[in-house]
Amino acid sequence: MSEESDPHPRGDQRGRIIACAARLLEEGGAAAVTTRAVADGADVQPPTIYRLFGDKDGLLDAVAEDVMARFVAEKAREPEADDPVDQMRSGWRRQIEFGLKHPDLTRLMASRSRPSPAIEAGIRVLQARIHRMASAGLLVVSEQRALDMFHAAGAGAVQSLLESSSDARDNGLADALFEAVLGATTRPSAVRDELTSTVPIANAFAAIVPDLPRLSDAERLLMSEWIERAIRGVEG
Repeated sequence: MSEESDPHPRGDQRGRIIACAARLLEEGGAAAVTTRAVADGADVQPPTIYRLFGDKDGLLDAVAEDVMARFVAEKAREPEADDPVDQMRSGWRRQIEFGLKHPDLTRLMASRSRPSPAIEAGIRVLQARIHRMASAGLLVVSEQRALDMFHAAGAGAVQSLLESSSDARDNGLADALFEAVLGATTRPSAVRDELTSTVPIANAFAAIVPDLPRLSDAERLLMSEWIERAIRGVEG
């Protein structure tokens, strides 16, 4: 990571350490992130690292969170595409590319035993994009099920690809998984211009319930509950 692209100012000691460790992690993997290498690269004394992060695991945890948080923030700033499906597909591919570009970081995030604010923020971005598909009347399942399916499939695709050497990977696997989940959660593209299924209509209505005028909060909550119950009944 160059000085010019470093998001942490020189006076931010903790930020310099994270930036240096992130560069070492990307270039040489977790084994390259030694206390001495990080201390030298960040121009600090080794005890500073222990004081701020506890140990190497604490440092790696902070690095993974920092890099992931910046990636998610960048995704959240992307302008909305005209077609919500195209935006979902673009976001999926960016997520897969990020995971494969940062294998050690991806494994670190997957092995965390406590919630990650960065991953939770990423899920909120995914929720917003699924909500756009629901608002357009495209979903044939509930927003929650669509979220769970896309999230699980994306994480699984990255983990599966990382288990293979780069020259033996099935480069079409991630796209095939996306299309499979898309096909299971939305109406076929040939009929996406027609609202003929109960669940897409219900999802589209549920998406606008919070904005309906002259309803109390209790009425909106009750209406949302009725719609959700109807969708779950169709899903089985």
